[in-house]
Amino acid sequence: MLPDLGPIPLKERNSILFVERCRVDVRDGAFVMIDKEGVRTHIPVGGTACLLLEPGVRISHRAVHLAAQVGTLLVWVGEGGVRLYASGQPGGARSDKLLYQAKLALDEQLRLKVVRKMYALRFDEEPPQHRSVDQLRGIEGARVKSTYKLLAQNYGVEWKGRQYDPDAWESADIPNRCLSAATSCLYGVTEAAILAAGYAPAIGFIHTGKPLSFVYDMADIVKFDTVVPTAFRIAAKAPANPERAVRIACRDAFRESHLLDRLIPLINAVLDAAGEKPPAPPADAVGPALPNKEGLGDAGHRG
Repeated sequence: MLPDLGPIPLKERNSILFVERCRVDVRDGAFVMIDKEGVRTHIPVGGTACLLLEPGVRISHRAVHLAAQVGTLLVWVGEGGVRLYASGQPGGARSDKLLYQAKLALDEQLRLKVVRKMYALRFDEEPPQHRSVDQLRGIEGARVKSTYKLLAQNYGVEWKGRQYDPDAWESADIPNRCLSAATSCLYGVTEAAILAAGYAPAIGFIHTGKPLSFVYDMADIVKFDTVVPTAFRIAAKAPANPERAVRIACRDAFRESHLLDRLIPLINAVLDAAGEKPPAPPADAVGPALPNKEGLGDAGHRG
């Protein structure tokens, strides 16, 4: 008899793991990759926040079921992880969180407060007063362009602007390929955190109308502290396989910056800026997707 599965809290997990050209299945109770030679490689799926499945992967129903049980987000991505096609959901979303998020997004005054908080966190300064969401979006875009240019200069990278064609990936220059691969890694981890916290990736505040609008909102707050400098650092070395080098570097950057430990409190801080008290969950509400483990002692003891 196997013990009951207990999801590991998100902040204690590894961030991302890419899988390509294999069959993903469950054998002898373990989540494994099986290559064309039949060699099995174990994946610690319960300790991984996000599993990104690249072209050439076939995954069994049993493997998807196990990933859902342990709260690991499955994301189907393009070659090099540069396009996000679809994703699963690690556990059930909570209606009270969804309704709270929707309320803030639908009220223009509350939405503006959330957007101003995002701006302040991203640029470490208060945004200009008496500006609409659209005006703040324009100011943000101009600052982002100048930040890209400055980072390129700092790392000695030739920068021609943010441009690439997803349908002609090899035609993009190395800095743009590195940036796209890096942000894809960040989006996967951010989506895992949003779903684990019980919110909806599609209900955004700055970005709207996209399946991952809120993912883009939250990822933008931290990307210039994490993946963007990493992408330019790798681009400066001009590696033979820039996408792979970026994925490895992003994994290390996420661990060093304790990104998973920061994301859920950051989400709550952004939404709390609206000044509205979150509703109490109904008595029969589904619990958190990734609950915190109860410690063995009191607050003064280590868990």
